[in-house]
Amino acid sequence: MSGLPAGVVTFLFTDIEGSTRLVKALRERYPQVLAEHRRLVRAAIAAYHGAEVDTQGDAFFAAFGGATQAVLCALDIQRALAAHAWPGGAPVRVRIGVHTGQAVPAGEAYTGLAVHRAARICAVADGGQVLVSQATQTLIEDEEEGEIGFTLVDVGEYRLKDLDRPVRLFQLAAAGLEAPSLLAGRSNTAGRLGGPGAGGGAAVVHGLPAALTSFVGRGGAVREVAGLLEEHRLVTVTGPGGSGKTRLAGEVARRVAAGFADGAWVVELAPLADPGQVAAVVAASLGVREQPGLPVAGTLARVLARQQLLLVLDNCEHVIAVAAGLCTELVTACDDLRVLATSREPLRVAGEARYRLGPLAVPGPDDLADAGRAEAVVLFADRARQADAHFVLDDRTGSAVARLVARLDGMPLAIELAAARTEALGVGQLLDRLEDRFALLEGGDRLAPPRRRSLAAAVEWSYQLLEENERRAFRTVSVFPGPFTLEGAEAVAGTGAGRAVLRLVDCSLLVPPCTGADERPRYVMLETLRAYGAKLLAEAGEQDTAAAALAAYALQMAEEAAAGLQTSAGEVAAASRLDAEDPTMRQVLAWAVDHDPAVALRLAVALCWWWRPGGRLGGQYRLLSEVAGRAKPGSDEWCAAQYWLGWAAASSADLPLALGHFTAARDAMQDRGPSRLLADVLEGRSMALLNTGQLAEGTKDGRRALAMARDLGDPAAEVLALVAAGIAALYRGDNNGAIELIRRQQQVPAGVPAVYRAGSTVLVPALMETGDLAAAESACAAALAQCRDAGDMTKLASLLNLMADLDVRAGRFQDAAAHLREGLQVVMRTGDLYEMTSCLGSCALLCTATGRYAEAATVRAALDVHTRQHGLIATPPEEMRREEEALAKIRHALEPAQVLAAEQRGAAMSLDTAAEYALLLTAPAPPPAAAAGTGLGRLSARERELVTLVAQGRTNAQIAAQLLISVRTVGSHLDRIRDKTGCRRRADLTRLALTEGLV
Repeated sequence: MSGLPAGVVTFLFTDIEGSTRLVKALRERYPQVLAEHRRLVRAAIAAYHGAEVDTQGDAFFAAFGGATQAVLCALDIQRALAAHAWPGGAPVRVRIGVHTGQAVPAGEAYTGLAVHRAARICAVADGGQVLVSQATQTLIEDEEEGEIGFTLVDVGEYRLKDLDRPVRLFQLAAAGLEAPSLLAGRSNTAGRLGGPGAGGGAAVVHGLPAALTSFVGRGGAVREVAGLLEEHRLVTVTGPGGSGKTRLAGEVARRVAAGFADGAWVVELAPLADPGQVAAVVAASLGVREQPGLPVAGTLARVLARQQLLLVLDNCEHVIAVAAGLCTELVTACDDLRVLATSREPLRVAGEARYRLGPLAVPGPDDLADAGRAEAVVLFADRARQADAHFVLDDRTGSAVARLVARLDGMPLAIELAAARTEALGVGQLLDRLEDRFALLEGGDRLAPPRRRSLAAAVEWSYQLLEENERRAFRTVSVFPGPFTLEGAEAVAGTGAGRAVLRLVDCSLLVPPCTGADERPRYVMLETLRAYGAKLLAEAGEQDTAAAALAAYALQMAEEAAAGLQTSAGEVAAASRLDAEDPTMRQVLAWAVDHDPAVALRLAVALCWWWRPGGRLGGQYRLLSEVAGRAKPGSDEWCAAQYWLGWAAASSADLPLALGHFTAARDAMQDRGPSRLLADVLEGRSMALLNTGQLAEGTKDGRRALAMARDLGDPAAEVLALVAAGIAALYRGDNNGAIELIRRQQQVPAGVPAVYRAGSTVLVPALMETGDLAAAESACAAALAQCRDAGDMTKLASLLNLMADLDVRAGRFQDAAAHLREGLQVVMRTGDLYEMTSCLGSCALLCTATGRYAEAATVRAALDVHTRQHGLIATPPEEMRREEEALAKIRHALEPAQVLAAEQRGAAMSLDTAAEYALLLTAPAPPPAAAAGTGLGRLSARERELVTLVAQGRTNAQIAAQLLISVRTVGSHLDRIRDKTGCRRRADLTRLALTEGLV
């Protein structure tokens, strides 16, 4: 081992996902599989001059002198494993983690944090996935200038076991690998799409803020709630405010996340003022795109029915009825979903298991000698040491602390508030002053429960100890529904509030700052304290003033961000800032609709620039209609709302409705002379006309918009109008004209980045049809990179489809499958029904090009059924020609009976099943045949029947009703099927059924 690299070393760890299941499934064949796995991994390590440091069981540890060599080795490992014909037919899926750091060999191994960090990164990967640290990514980015054959996709920050700070991870993307799992976009703290799953024992919890303090006590409660989640699909933790429900739920999620293939997702409902937004907030947190005209809860259910995850809904009490209804709908429709809710009262729905969270254990009056072991005392001592590094729990302070925590009834929040004052007052004075406050409170509501009086005493006492300016700041910042910056605090609470905020942190009345989606530190007020602050705000008569100040701040921020979103330099930062301020924007919109409609309209119009690239504009149609209804018809504000209503309708393919809104705005502005808004309205109307086949009128409006934009000297309007002109040329079959127009668009400075990307979706197909595939590929790759950087979900799948088409034309069928697979994963996660049909069309063309004619016919039939359901959109002539040619090839290659059978199979598929089928057809390696023993061969006839019903989209309850058995029996059967096949999700069972021809 003397050849181990030293200095800056890149470490690579591998591990087989689900090895225990493989052992059970393969039995005596497993040693052969393990030997084949080791041979392939060792060959790749040797090929890239790596050093095999250690091998234990199915895990490898290797070291490389170069970062690029390590990543290329990981890529070769995954490709070799995917292509290998495994004994027994069960695929071997390996997770890989790569990290670079300083290291010195110690004998025949390494020591140091870099080794542990690499191992932890491997642990959070899924099978088939390669995760790379930012250190490795930066090194490769700095050193490699040419084509290296792979891309590293940012999947956000994650907390790794035993590491103090979150780490930013990147996923390896390349032909032959599964596409990056887009479950969180820019950052998992923003709750958007894109992070590693939790397969194989990785405890990945999305949307859970980093814990800034230790978790004290509650070990028994964590185990009990985790146990309830094993037995019940809906568990509600109840208890009074300040009892620690949120912290407990987070710890439970960390404990059990490894048992869910898609991890755990935490959704904070406390910031919500409007119960009608519950489903929308959950959808946004999980990255599920709202579908205009469809209930958000139904869209959520359709997407989550494919997933195996834990959904944590925190602070349900103020939206209890809607939260209960949503939980019922999701649990009924999604059999692999578990829900953990926290609330001050139960949801009171069928199947709910309830866990009442009691106070922390306090020492009894006769147990003062052992007081230091009580949970409440341990919590106080821990938090007191944070406030006063010299605090010691000894014989002198122990008895006072014991009496104090007992007086506070073991309520965690009350204890933390008291401990924050340890340095200033000492334990003795703390106890005396709290006793005084209790005396005052007990003269009030004697019927209030003791624990509520304990918390009220602690909160009131902490508040009264503040200076007047600090009290005013505390009251005012309680108007923020979620995290806020110092800048926001000063905008709402006045100059000087920033210093008061820092003081409130010291007093534990605010949570210390955490970094938000925009990398800015943000402060949070716990829900119990926020409710107390809101009460004080109302009593002081300051509620309306604070709400108006918050609305003014939100409007200024949104309009600044809207301007930033229209520039290349400011787009990403502006979107990230609005991501972080989402709770504030939601609350202000709800307030302004009733209290200041003019602000509501301006704010909604500004936010449209953010909603549209994030795929959320269509879901705002109802809100935009409401605020437009409060504006004066024909006013500029009303026309702006009509413009965005048109685009909201267009995103749902309701083109007649979109055309109506654009036309109404045009008619109202006809006699006012040229303006940027009128030019944009004409462009929108042109697009709606073109996509409904009205080419002449659409072309006329587009030309008028372009001329007006040039007369105004407005580059943003010109860029938009050139897209419409390019589409008109494309639909007329004038590919060269379309290319010229979009090339001209790309040369216009200061245009809107999202519009440039829209132009690429016109330019690329036009270049393809003229035969300039190199230019088309270059343009598509550049636009794809821009989409990923900006989190533009509306164009990502479309561009991936185009890239797949380019790959097919170049004969790169594996690359085409990889790009198409990523596009499918995007739309299946976001729930975008309309882009999904485009993916199915591309899959049919790929199957035709690779000679899989029956499969192509099946996909085409499924596509035809669902395209008719959602309405037809105009198709460019060249695309229609290719589809007709593909259909002719299918009918020439197959007998009529074969075509009919394939088409009947596709027509019977649901859209989700058709998408799963397309994923199967684009898998990195061909699925093993039934004879190879995928696990289906070991299933009984009844078990095969259950797999078929799952693939047809049936829930457990529907299966039970059809087979006349209990729901519990269905669950037991499916558990055995999972053990035999290794399929964790219902989506995996669907793919198995499709592979075996059961559906």
